[in-house]
Amino acid sequence: MAYRIHATLLFALLLCGAPAMATHIVGGEFTYKYLGDSVSGGSLFYRYQVSLSIYEDCLHGSPLAIASDNPAQIGVFDAVTGAQFMIDDSVFFSSAVAVPPNFSNSCVNNIEPSCLTKKTFLRTFALPYNPDGYVVAYERCCRNGSIINVSNPLDSGSTYYCIIPAGSITNNSAVFKKYPPQIICNNVPLSYDNSATDADGDSLSYGFCAALNGGNANNNQQPYYPIWNDSVQYVSPPFSSQVPMTGSPAIRIDPVSGLITGTPDLNGRFLVTVYCDEWRHGVLINTIRREFQFVVQPCTKAVIADMPQYSTDSDTYIINCKNYTVSFVNTSKGAFAYLWNFGVPGSVTDTSTAFEPSFTYPYSGLFPVKLIINPGSTCADSITRLVKIYPTFTANFTDTGNQCPGSAIYFQDLSISSFKPVNSWLWNFGDGTTSSAEDPTHAYAFGGTYNVTLVAGNVKHCTDTALKQVVIDEFSAFAGNDTIIVKGSDILFDATGGVSYTWSPATNLSTTTIFDPVGYYPDTGHYTYDVLVTSAYGCSGTSSITVTVVNNAEFIVPNAFTPNGDGLNDYFKPFVVGYQSFNYFRVFNRWGQRVYNTTSLEVGWDGTFNNVKADIGTYYWEISYTDRYGKEGKMKGDVELIR
Repeated sequence: MAYRIHATLLFALLLCGAPAMATHIVGGEFTYKYLGDSVSGGSLFYRYQVSLSIYEDCLHGSPLAIASDNPAQIGVFDAVTGAQFMIDDSVFFSSAVAVPPNFSNSCVNNIEPSCLTKKTFLRTFALPYNPDGYVVAYERCCRNGSIINVSNPLDSGSTYYCIIPAGSITNNSAVFKKYPPQIICNNVPLSYDNSATDADGDSLSYGFCAALNGGNANNNQQPYYPIWNDSVQYVSPPFSSQVPMTGSPAIRIDPVSGLITGTPDLNGRFLVTVYCDEWRHGVLINTIRREFQFVVQPCTKAVIADMPQYSTDSDTYIINCKNYTVSFVNTSKGAFAYLWNFGVPGSVTDTSTAFEPSFTYPYSGLFPVKLIINPGSTCADSITRLVKIYPTFTANFTDTGNQCPGSAIYFQDLSISSFKPVNSWLWNFGDGTTSSAEDPTHAYAFGGTYNVTLVAGNVKHCTDTALKQVVIDEFSAFAGNDTIIVKGSDILFDATGGVSYTWSPATNLSTTTIFDPVGYYPDTGHYTYDVLVTSAYGCSGTSSITVTVVNNAEFIVPNAFTPNGDGLNDYFKPFVVGYQSFNYFRVFNRWGQRVYNTTSLEVGWDGTFNNVKADIGTYYWEISYTDRYGKEGKMKGDVELIR
């Protein structure tokens, strides 16, 4: 008959008669041995020696709580109905041994101290034939408050049990080989052999399962309190009976070998329960369970094997697409000896003991390179990274087009690859814009020298960078600023931006093919000219200028301005027409205090005095000038400052 705990109703006894709570217990398990048959009073009995092991934290556990473990109370129940067969409350431990830490990395320098005692309680039962079989159980309150994968662990008790099959099936339970490590390191691969042995030669399989509830603080002294086989409440997500702790790769148990592997990624204390099923002729006859706690902590390694990763490919030291030779960089810590294996299949000469060796590979391909530091010592460590050899790959490109602002420049990829195809391109045109096209087209808004880079890649993830400078003509056609002159005057134009100029129309101009023709204006009016400018690179553009001719020289002075920072009418300044020179421009407040003075009319008064905003009101101005005939004079007026 097959028995599984999730299908069986368990009744158990709270084993602690004293009030001390068992937060010192970090795990437990039941096993049993078949001792043979006996006959008493004409009835057949099956004799089993039951072994209960509990694991006590002897570093942090309360001495009172530890003392209250002894004696243990063990209950025997019908495996199906839960009916009580007997209670034994006088089982004293037969041995108490220290459990080794099972932490093998002597080169981790910050492991916290630990102490664990295994107490074993032995009891021999003579059990009459029972077609349902028996459950032998032990119950205790409570769990460690620091467990992080169980809700309210201080209010959650523990139940350990084993199942003895029906009398017609004699059996010895499987026995786990060794206890788990008391401390494991975060972000360090875990490999723990959780396998068991079986005296009967039964087939064994393994898995994670739920930890069972037991007594709590309120019923800790009630020795006959029955409970169902309910699970503790896991903190979900991410934890469950099948995911007792997180990891990357995930923490898992191999169902055939019992090997627990994965890399923990979270610090803390985790409650873990594993089962071992016994199979005989394809039939499940027994299940034993072990409950323990993994303590995950950050570990500071004194010895670390390391080499950098110069590729974005996972675990890849480098992708060499230039040649077959690789120079290795060693960033290990705490090492005094080195052993490199460069990963050439079938080779016995691809090794080195140098700190930073170089190696030439015989052919293209992918090679796992392993570095062992301090090989053969108790403080060894290793790292493996891939080296990928795919020569050759060279990025290159060309550009054509009119090198003028706004004109199209045509870029063409000319990369060369032994392993085709070339399948990625990242262009940086040097003006803040990029492209991932194979052969892009780009226009520069302004002239200048631009550093253009192409990062190209091929199907083997080879990458290379090509850099070239593209010179764009700093061309800007400019006819000059609009101007006002007096009738009968001439003006000397001054166009810029190129090497050749063509003006139109030719009205009043001395010539139309130079940058600085002379314009003479005997009559008033408005004259607008366009100039076509061509640069040495062949860039061309048009600019315009307007000449306004008036009858008399004059100063045009606004009667108000608004220096409020809106960009409109923020400055007060006159406009000069037909005067030989301008001497000064001054502004006074109503008390005659000079608040502004300048000999240049490029900017004007911004409405401040000594860096403080001037008051709203009327201000007075004065201009000194020299007219076209050399006569000096002055003009005065007023202006309103409005905000």
